[in-house]
Amino acid sequence: MEGIAGKGNSIWGGFAGKHPGLAKWLYQIFYFLIFSMGVTVFQYLVFTFMPGILGMKFAAVEFMWPRIPVKILGVEFTWSLLGYQVLKDAAGAVKIGGGLGYFISYETGSFLAQCINFPLQRNITFKSHGNVVYQAAWYLIAWVVISLMCNGFNNLWMPIAAAYVGPAVYNILVTVITGGVSMVIFFFVFKIIFPEE
Repeated sequence: MEGIAGKGNSIWGGFAGKHPGLAKWLYQIFYFLIFSMGVTVFQYLVFTFMPGILGMKFAAVEFMWPRIPVKILGVEFTWSLLGYQVLKDAAGAVKIGGGLGYFISYETGSFLAQCINFPLQRNITFKSHGNVVYQAAWYLIAWVVISLMCNGFNNLWMPIAAAYVGPAVYNILVTVITGGVSMVIFFFVFKIIFPEE
């Protein structure tokens, strides 16, 4: 087993010696993806289970801003940048998966994921020793901007998805879309806020 590990290390070492810039990018992309996927799974679990924990009381409270009426593919809903429409079944009864309960769940899951992701990316992926307060402040700003963009986009298609599929399915879509967009943007944000040593 040691021979295999040693051979792998010598292959990587040889590659890194010949292509140090490319090797660094590949290392960063590899760890960035591993950590990002891990927190994406965490977010999915929060998005899926926290609305049920918060219950119908929060699911029935509409929390949206701004409130813009929209009709897409025959589904009428209210678009917002912040918050989510209350979900109702065909009979008009409130369903778990929308309203204030989903907003709290989404923001909680996303924020906690960033609290896990930031130190992993800073210390392991980018091996940064810069000013942590400065880096955390820029990370927070980037997270708020990216969250608003993702919320606005999600609020265009989630009501349509909710009309056709269950919450577990559209939570996967929310996670993949939000996580995918965030990962691409955050990688370049990290390249900026975690300077090369």
